[in-house]
Amino acid sequence: MRREGIALVISAPSGTGKTTLIHRLRGEFPSFGYSVSCTTRQPRRGEVDGRDYTFLSREEFERRRALDCFAEWAEVHGNLYGTPLAPVERMLREGLDVIFDIDVQGARQIKLSLSAAVFVFVLPPDMEKLEQRLRLRGLDDEADIECRLARARVEMAQAGWYDALVVNDRLDAAYDALRAVYLAGTLAPARNPRLVESIVKGLPWRS
Repeated sequence: MRREGIALVISAPSGTGKTTLIHRLRGEFPSFGYSVSCTTRQPRRGEVDGRDYTFLSREEFERRRALDCFAEWAEVHGNLYGTPLAPVERMLREGLDVIFDIDVQGARQIKLSLSAAVFVFVLPPDMEKLEQRLRLRGLDDEADIECRLARARVEMAQAGWYDALVVNDRLDAAYDALRAVYLAGTLAPARNPRLVESIVKGLPWRS
């Protein structure tokens, strides 16, 4: 017997460092399941289809959406994003924890569709540093940067319903906080409904 898997939902404004934190968490916990989202946007430099995202045409995305293939979906900056439902349900049943890298719209849908979920919002230390990070990465033009900063303010205004807030000012400190939230989630009684019974009965238990 083993505990049930949890869905770890991580959201953040663009440029906050969320992807770096997620890669670090997956590096420490290599058995982590990972939800690879589908998107209609074009791949960025270095992104690999099927690893970072599954890149779809808008027509194919809408076809899958009509068939209820997504646990959540949203339109962000003119592009569609969605999380395939079937592989997530399978991993959770098998006791694997799954990371969701999604925006606030998608997180709200996950809150309704998956009860085994822990929600973390990663914040920048301030808006000035967020703007600096967006400019330094060199992926967006001036109009896109202004759009992302405006979107960041809207997203951060909704961060209060998340289970945990992590400020990414210093990467090591931010990672320690994210790691602590994840481990606490795996220890919750709701994720271990048969733990006490198995101990009392002398049954083997796998964490």
